[in-house]
Amino acid sequence: MGKKAGHTDNFRHDPLDRLIAGVAARQHGHVTRRQLLELRASRHAIAHRVANGRLIRVHAGVYAVGHLTTTPVARAAAAVLACGPDAALSHHWAAALWGFGKGWPAPIEVTVGSHRARPGILIHRSATLQRTDVTSHLGIRVSTPARTLLDVAPSLTDRALIRAVADALHSRYLQPGELAEVIRRNPGRSGERLAACLDANGPTRSELEDAFVAFVARHRLPAPRVNARFAGREVDALFPEHGLIVELDGWDFHRSRVAFENDRERDAQMLANGIATVRVTWERLHAEPEREADRLRAILAARAQLLRSSQTRVA
Repeated sequence: MGKKAGHTDNFRHDPLDRLIAGVAARQHGHVTRRQLLELRASRHAIAHRVANGRLIRVHAGVYAVGHLTTTPVARAAAAVLACGPDAALSHHWAAALWGFGKGWPAPIEVTVGSHRARPGILIHRSATLQRTDVTSHLGIRVSTPARTLLDVAPSLTDRALIRAVADALHSRYLQPGELAEVIRRNPGRSGERLAACLDANGPTRSELEDAFVAFVARHRLPAPRVNARFAGREVDALFPEHGLIVELDGWDFHRSRVAFENDRERDAQMLANGIATVRVTWERLHAEPEREADRLRAILAARAQLLRSSQTRVA
């Protein structure tokens, strides 16, 4: 008895299905009705494929091809397709796509220029969204990282927004100048909050060092040697009596993988010489000074105890 061919085999041999599959492959498994008609699929051909499961309706005018894909990225792609050619994934879903959001909250968020509405999709309309505010990422039209931060700012606390800005700036997708340009074009409350976050995440080297010296004095911690040399390297702050180095990290000091690896190599070298390294960020000094002071005080006490114990054993 010969093997009965299913619709998967038809996909392989039908020229139209191969064309449909090619379009869907670029759109996370989805195709629009308009695209099907542009491929010269008749209305009857579309209805036939829907009836036999080769096309699965996801939104009005949007179909999953072959099977339904429910990953967040696939759902985002389908939602943007459903909202038309001027639509872009935005707000918290754009933040998640770029990698600095906190999950994929329901519903999917899309910004459009028209008055289109779709079930299951939160539609935002913006009079200030420009062409330069929209790009493509992972094959999906999406608001740029800078525009995304502007859009999510009203719904985030100051601390959460500082973290989102820091995460975005640490990624390879956003440069400070791009964020500054969006702030310049949008001088309202959200722009002001973003400007404050940019300041909080981007100190100069001397500003960070001065802030740490003031922080140590304010919280009555032992005074470190600043910009000291140890084991042939310059370190930001050395507590020699505690065997501890504090390195001060602003977001801009570790934007490359090479810099990241060099820092870890230096930390390991210092530890081999009996000196531990603690990294303190501008954000933590700025947002959590009391907690950071308590933690550093505990670390200094533990290091001092460890050194005393080591000296006692040697004696």
